Amino acid sequence: MYEHPKLTAFTNTLDALFREVDEFLEDEWGAVYSLHPSRPVRGSTENPEMDGLFEVAADFTPGIGSRQGRGYIVSFRAATLEKVPPEQFEFLMQEAAGLVRQKLPKYFPGRDLWVVRDGRRFKIVGDFSLGEA
Repeated sequence: MYEHPKLTAFTNTLDALFREVDEFLEDEWGAVYSLHPSRPVRGSTENPEMDGLFEVAADFTPGIGSRQGRGYIVSFRAATLEKVPPEQFEFLMQEAAGLVRQKLPKYFPGRDLWVVRDGRRFKIVGDFSLGEA
């Protein structure tokens, strides 16, 4: 399957941003809850989304039914069997979204992207144009 080279570059950059956010969250909050027994320990896989307490990822949505439109949902999950109180989960999700917001200009200089609240989640919206191949 063909993928636009600029889309590949954009996706790789977005992945790097989310890896940095995941690292920070693991450093700061990774010991707050016990790891799910079937979840690999931090650093044991190639992708930090797949190990450690947190999974922080960008999932594209066309934005159907959303006032914010298309964008990348800041997907956040804590891999634990413990009950995470809603206010703690909200705090961690806001922390992740704030880090994404702070790091967007570093990873995408000159590109008009921002983080907004979209229902119960956060979303990256803005200029996703790829220009010419």
